[in-house]
Amino acid sequence: MLQYQPQITFNENMQTNKSLEKYIEQHTEPEDAILQELTRQTHLKVLRPRMLSGHLQGKILSMLSQMLKPKNILELGTYTGYSAICLAKGLAKNGILHTIDANDELEGFATPFFKKAGFENQIVPHFGKALDVIPTFDLTFDLVFIDADKREYLAYYQAVIDKVNKGGYIIADNIFWDGNILNPPEKQDEYTQGITQFNDFVHSDPRVENVIFPIRDGLMILRKKE
Repeated sequence: MLQYQPQITFNENMQTNKSLEKYIEQHTEPEDAILQELTRQTHLKVLRPRMLSGHLQGKILSMLSQMLKPKNILELGTYTGYSAICLAKGLAKNGILHTIDANDELEGFATPFFKKAGFENQIVPHFGKALDVIPTFDLTFDLVFIDADKREYLAYYQAVIDKVNKGGYIIADNIFWDGNILNPPEKQDEYTQGITQFNDFVHSDPRVENVIFPIRDGLMILRKKE
């Protein structure tokens, strides 16, 4: 049987990669007006705007959430609220998204956008260290999105795993860390080490099954076994 042989592969040609990225965005549903404005204002007013999930990843988060119809979502790392809005689009009726960020200065930035998006009663912001806030929740979650301090990824996972319902999902962002996870251990900084430890641990954790989506800086998708 003849087998299909791909004519191009990622990383062979940077121009090809850029062209494919452009094609993908052109064939993905357009970013809505509120998220476009949130993106513009983040680039104008907030440090490190590349931390935004962005159009493609945001749409993927929305799609996953819409498929799961979670009742409760937990997000670690609010930043300016882009990913929270995307995830909230899939909430079940009367569902709630709790989002935690260490920087309380961003509250005045994100909250108006939650209202503009129609989620002011469904997105509940919390401020402080995630590892201090997580134990205060007396509820379980159908979906958890981890996008906070990379050094703490494994600690976040260990803090939330027992609060995830069986059959529930955890999504972790930036698990490639700009490709630095491929560096030998002696050349990894503490952020890369945090991601590497998380990736290795969850891959071997019998409580979950996992897959990596090679999107932007990498998404690890975990499903808690039933």
